[in-house]
Amino acid sequence: MDLFSAMQTSSSALTAERTRMNLVSSNLANANTTRTPEGGPYKRKDAVFTATPLEGGFGKTLDRAAREQVRQVSVTQIVEDKSPPRLQYDPSHPDADPQGYVAMPNVNVVEEMADMINATRAYEANVMAAQAAKNMALKTLEIGR
Repeated sequence: MDLFSAMQTSSSALTAERTRMNLVSSNLANANTTRTPEGGPYKRKDAVFTATPLEGGFGKTLDRAAREQVRQVSVTQIVEDKSPPRLQYDPSHPDADPQGYVAMPNVNVVEEMADMINATRAYEANVMAAQAAKNMALKTLEIGR
Protein backbone atom coordinates (compact mmCIF):
# COMPACT_ATOMS: atom_id res chain seq x y z
CA MET A 1 0.00 0.00 0.00
CA ASP A 2 1.38 3.39 -0.94
CA LEU A 3 0.98 6.60 1.04
CA PHE A 4 -1.70 7.90 -1.31
CA SER A 5 -3.86 4.86 -0.55
CA ALA A 6 -3.53 5.56 3.17
CA MET A 7 -4.57 9.15 2.57
CA GLN A 8 -7.53 8.05 0.44
CA THR A 9 -8.67 5.56 3.08
CA SER A 10 -8.48 8.17 5.83
CA SER A 11 -10.25 10.69 3.61
CA SER A 12 -13.14 8.31 2.99
CA ALA A 13 -13.45 7.70 6.73
CA LEU A 14 -13.47 11.45 7.42
CA THR A 15 -16.31 11.90 4.93
CA ALA A 16 -18.30 9.04 6.48
CA GLU A 17 -17.82 10.34 10.02
CA ARG A 18 -18.84 13.84 8.93
CA THR A 19 -22.07 12.36 7.54
CA ARG A 20 -22.67 10.53 10.82
CA MET A 21 -22.06 13.76 12.78
CA ASN A 22 -24.55 15.61 10.56
CA LEU A 23 -27.17 12.92 11.27
CA VAL A 24 -26.51 13.11 15.02
CA SER A 25 -26.93 16.90 14.85
CA SER A 26 -30.20 16.50 12.95
CA ASN A 27 -31.46 13.93 15.45
CA LEU A 28 -30.64 16.18 18.40
CA ALA A 29 -32.16 19.25 16.74
CA ASN A 30 -35.41 17.36 16.11
CA ALA A 31 -35.66 15.58 19.45
CA ASN A 32 -38.93 17.42 20.17
CA THR A 33 -40.34 17.74 16.64
CA THR A 34 -43.85 16.31 16.61
CA ARG A 35 -44.82 17.35 13.06
CA THR A 36 -43.01 16.47 9.85
CA PRO A 37 -43.98 16.81 6.17
CA GLU A 38 -44.43 13.01 6.10
CA GLY A 39 -46.81 13.24 9.04
CA GLY A 40 -46.20 12.26 12.64
CA PRO A 41 -43.12 12.82 14.76
CA TYR A 42 -39.54 13.00 13.52
CA LYS A 43 -37.87 9.61 13.08
CA ARG A 44 -34.26 9.13 14.14
CA LYS A 45 -31.83 8.63 11.26
CA ASP A 46 -28.60 6.65 11.20
CA ALA A 47 -25.89 6.01 8.60
CA VAL A 48 -24.96 2.55 7.34
CA PHE A 49 -21.21 2.23 6.70
CA THR A 50 -19.78 -0.31 4.28
CA ALA A 51 -16.17 -1.33 3.65
CA THR A 52 -15.51 -1.11 -0.08
CA PRO A 53 -12.34 -1.95 -2.03
CA LEU A 54 -10.01 0.95 -2.66
CA GLU A 55 -10.09 1.75 -6.36
CA GLY A 56 -7.60 3.43 -8.65
CA GLY A 57 -4.82 5.48 -7.24
CA PHE A 58 -1.09 5.56 -7.62
CA GLY A 59 0.70 2.31 -8.46
CA LYS A 60 -2.46 0.35 -9.22
CA THR A 61 -0.77 -2.26 -11.35
CA LEU A 62 2.27 -2.62 -9.09
CA ASP A 63 0.48 -3.48 -5.90
CA ARG A 64 -2.86 -4.95 -6.98
CA ALA A 65 -2.62 -7.85 -4.51
CA ALA A 66 -1.92 -5.55 -1.55
CA ARG A 67 -4.59 -3.09 -2.63
CA GLU A 68 -7.27 -5.78 -2.58
CA GLN A 69 -6.72 -5.99 1.18
CA VAL A 70 -7.15 -2.23 1.65
CA ARG A 71 -10.69 -1.01 2.22
CA GLN A 72 -12.23 2.40 2.38
CA VAL A 73 -15.45 3.26 4.15
CA SER A 74 -18.52 4.64 2.45
CA VAL A 75 -22.01 5.54 3.55
CA THR A 76 -24.25 3.20 1.58
CA GLN A 77 -27.56 4.41 2.94
CA ILE A 78 -29.24 6.49 5.60
CA VAL A 79 -31.96 4.58 7.42
CA GLU A 80 -34.77 5.66 9.69
CA ASP A 81 -35.03 4.03 13.09
CA LYS A 82 -38.04 1.69 13.07
CA SER A 83 -38.69 1.89 16.81
CA PRO A 84 -42.10 3.33 17.75
CA PRO A 85 -42.48 6.94 18.87
CA ARG A 86 -42.32 7.71 22.56
CA LEU A 87 -45.75 8.59 24.00
CA GLN A 88 -45.81 11.50 26.42
CA TYR A 89 -48.88 12.61 28.34
CA ASP A 90 -49.56 16.29 27.63
CA PRO A 91 -53.26 17.02 26.98
CA SER A 92 -52.51 20.73 26.36
CA HIS A 93 -50.18 19.98 23.41
CA PRO A 94 -51.73 20.78 19.99
CA ASP A 95 -50.68 17.34 18.65
CA ALA A 96 -52.16 15.36 21.55
CA ASP A 97 -54.52 12.50 20.70
CA PRO A 98 -57.99 12.26 22.32
CA GLN A 99 -56.47 10.47 25.34
CA GLY A 100 -53.97 13.35 25.84
CA TYR A 101 -50.85 11.54 24.61
CA VAL A 102 -48.36 13.13 22.20
CA ALA A 103 -46.25 10.98 19.88
CA MET A 104 -42.69 12.23 20.44
CA PRO A 105 -39.66 11.38 18.27
CA ASN A 106 -37.80 8.13 18.98
CA VAL A 107 -34.62 10.10 19.71
CA ASN A 108 -32.72 9.27 22.90
CA VAL A 109 -30.55 12.31 23.67
CA VAL A 110 -28.08 10.29 25.78
CA GLU A 111 -27.61 7.77 22.95
CA GLU A 112 -27.11 10.59 20.44
CA MET A 113 -24.49 12.22 22.66
CA ALA A 114 -22.63 8.90 22.89
CA ASP A 115 -22.79 8.58 19.07
CA MET A 116 -21.48 12.13 18.77
CA ILE A 117 -18.50 11.37 21.01
CA ASN A 118 -17.83 8.16 19.06
CA ALA A 119 -17.96 10.00 15.72
CA THR A 120 -15.67 12.73 17.06
CA ARG A 121 -13.08 10.22 18.29
CA ALA A 122 -13.16 8.28 15.01
CA TYR A 123 -12.78 11.54 13.07
CA GLU A 124 -9.79 12.56 15.22
CA ALA A 125 -8.17 9.14 14.77
CA ASN A 126 -8.47 9.39 10.99
CA VAL A 127 -7.05 12.92 11.00
CA MET A 128 -4.05 11.57 12.92
CA ALA A 129 -3.67 8.68 10.44
CA ALA A 130 -3.72 11.14 7.50
CA GLN A 131 -1.15 13.35 9.25
CA ALA A 132 1.08 10.33 9.90
CA ALA A 133 0.93 9.37 6.20
CA LYS A 134 1.76 12.96 5.24
CA ASN A 135 4.70 13.05 7.66
CA MET A 136 6.00 9.75 6.24
CA ALA A 137 5.87 11.21 2.74
CA LEU A 138 7.75 14.32 3.87
CA LYS A 139 10.41 12.22 5.60
CA THR A 140 10.79 10.15 2.43
CA LEU A 141 11.46 13.31 0.46
CA GLU A 142 14.17 14.29 2.95
CA ILE A 143 16.17 11.08 2.27
CA GLY A 144 17.83 12.61 -0.78
CA ARG A 145 19.23 15.61 1.10
